[in-house]
Amino acid sequence: MRRLRWGASVALAAALLGSWPVGAAAQRCEIAPAAPAPAYRAAITAARALVRDSMAAAKIPGLSVAVAVHDSIVWSEGFGLADVENEVPVSPCTRFRIASVSKPLTAVAVVQLHARDRLDLDAPVQRYVPSFPQKPWPVTTRQLAGHLAGVRHYQGDEFLSMRHYDNVTAGLAVFASDSLLFEPGTRYSYSTYGYNVLSAAVEGASGESFLAYMRRHIFEPLGMRSAVAEFPDSILAHRAHFYVRDRNGVLLNAPYVDNSYKWAGGGFLSNTEDLTRFGSALLRPGFLGRDALALLFTPQHTRDGKPTTYGMGWFVDWRENGHVVPHHSGGAVGGNAHLALYPEQGMVIAVLANTEAGFVGRGTVVRQIAELFRRQ
Repeated sequence: MRRLRWGASVALAAALLGSWPVGAAAQRCEIAPAAPAPAYRAAITAARALVRDSMAAAKIPGLSVAVAVHDSIVWSEGFGLADVENEVPVSPCTRFRIASVSKPLTAVAVVQLHARDRLDLDAPVQRYVPSFPQKPWPVTTRQLAGHLAGVRHYQGDEFLSMRHYDNVTAGLAVFASDSLLFEPGTRYSYSTYGYNVLSAAVEGASGESFLAYMRRHIFEPLGMRSAVAEFPDSILAHRAHFYVRDRNGVLLNAPYVDNSYKWAGGGFLSNTEDLTRFGSALLRPGFLGRDALALLFTPQHTRDGKPTTYGMGWFVDWRENGHVVPHHSGGAVGGNAHLALYPEQGMVIAVLANTEAGFVGRGTVVRQIAELFRRQ
């Protein structure tokens, strides 16, 4: 993907962060500052003001935004601080928790394997995950990917889990023995844990570990060098610090969490540029075939024929000028994320923040940024 625009803060951020060690867990992020693309100068100026005003209103310490149009990154900029205590600015390199924006990544692995005849979407998931307990009704990969399987979501303080799981199969223990909420296919109920089961299905169908599969078949082919599963004890270059606010609005360091129990549904890190690379690869057949893209972006239906607002890994409940805008938001401990695809304009927008403030996830700012760039 070509780039046409980098944020004004890039040179300072590169000077501050460019000397970090290079290795398997900490890779150098190379930023080459460039002049603004003339065609988008007005949109960038207006979008900067919008982002700064929104951050101030929501009291967000750090945020990154990237916009790609027809495979070119036309705007990429960091705002505020990635590390408040050490006054490290956010840059396009900064890795944030992408929370449930991890689900679109996992869904691509599923449809890839289906396209290669390695995974039957409508077979009982136990064909690929024999350790997942049998339920009163069959549970399929298609239903899991569309939140129609009846697998529960978080309960209690599970969102704050500090326990480490060595692999995705071990993480299933959190919920696998629990009853389904309903007969699969009869209702829609959003479930991060359903995506945990999908990650185990990816392993069973591919013969690779889930994280190795994601790296070899998605991240590396798309040049997503920042995308990685979060290990709290690893040294990761450009990882943001994560923050929360107490009931009085005081900014605090986010509590320690270990997201190894939910990599597939909410445990990856990325910067915004890599998310736009990912989204741009899905705007037309190429990386995936036409049938695989249709699986991602076509609403699923309950058994009585009613459409849901979800395909496989993507919400499809937005429309702009009559066209569907696939998107996904996410909230994590100390993180908030949104990724939106505008196929008619060939545009992808990613916004990431290092606190849980909800304006990013709700998508209002993303849609406002999209409108500014559509006018150009």
